[in-house]
Amino acid sequence: MHAITIPEPGGPEALVWDEVPDPVPGEGEVLVEVVASAVNRADILQRQGFYNPPPGASPYPGLECSGRIAALGPGVSGWAVGDQVCALLAGGGYAEKVAVPAGQLLPVPEGVDLTRAAALPEVVCTVWSNVFMVAHLRPGETLLVHGGSSGIGTMAIQLAKAVGAKVAVTAGTKEKLDQCAELGADVLINYREQDFVAEIEQATGGAGADVILDNMGAKYLDRNVRALAVNGRLAIIGMQGGVKGELNIGTLLSKRAAISATSLRARPLDEKAAIVAAVREHVWPLLAGGHVRPVVDRELPMPEAAEAHRVVEGSGHIGKVLLVAP
Repeated sequence: MHAITIPEPGGPEALVWDEVPDPVPGEGEVLVEVVASAVNRADILQRQGFYNPPPGASPYPGLECSGRIAALGPGVSGWAVGDQVCALLAGGGYAEKVAVPAGQLLPVPEGVDLTRAAALPEVVCTVWSNVFMVAHLRPGETLLVHGGSSGIGTMAIQLAKAVGAKVAVTAGTKEKLDQCAELGADVLINYREQDFVAEIEQATGGAGADVILDNMGAKYLDRNVRALAVNGRLAIIGMQGGVKGELNIGTLLSKRAAISATSLRARPLDEKAAIVAAVREHVWPLLAGGHVRPVVDRELPMPEAAEAHRVVEGSGHIGKVLLVAP
């Protein structure tokens, strides 16, 4: 088969479409013939040499895919060759085939195109696990999403609205904020021109955000804590703004607030399977009912992964950028 390899870390040109050995599904795994994968920030970090796959995972980038089951490994039940699926991966999505633990498989939701289903697993599992399983967003509460026009952001808006929450977002252009509004965002904040702490205070009558989903890390840490409501929850899922910041514990204590930080890739298989099962139970009916949809900016041929990385690094896209297998 062919896959995107990274012979040496570097810029987008480090991504090479090359012939590699076919994967073989092990105990409890299935072999998926990949139709499409999607570009995530973690893929860019891996390409740059900063985020290696966990032990035993495929060395090729790609944390999600869609496709058809080509073979079942030993001990797999409940799936059949030919099933259309999408999958959460620890790596290997930028390839024509990938071996996937059966617990990380999801059926393609009713009403969603097989190719576009590749935009779902990583973002839905990230949003559901952080916003709902960890931060416990409830109806009537306010969620602040940083990077509202990203793949994560566009899904977080829709899921929060689906459960009856109020949603505030930050983004850097009017076009991106307009797209967030179309998805249901109630409060639109241009982070280049506005102070999100002041805007959240005004929008909530001084109460603050009950939950904040943050992809920036250190750069926003102090302001995020100040923007939280009493009993607020800050969920950190990214480090685009650095890894070391100062925390005013007095402010955190006065708000009886909580901070969590999680990632999906290196979690044990049973934890991933539990998240995937929760997503199938709670989110898949929303997709089938048309209440939630994947937002895709563009599709590119998988051998052109370098161009896809340039697009994502340029941050001009809205939603997900997909890579379609030949």
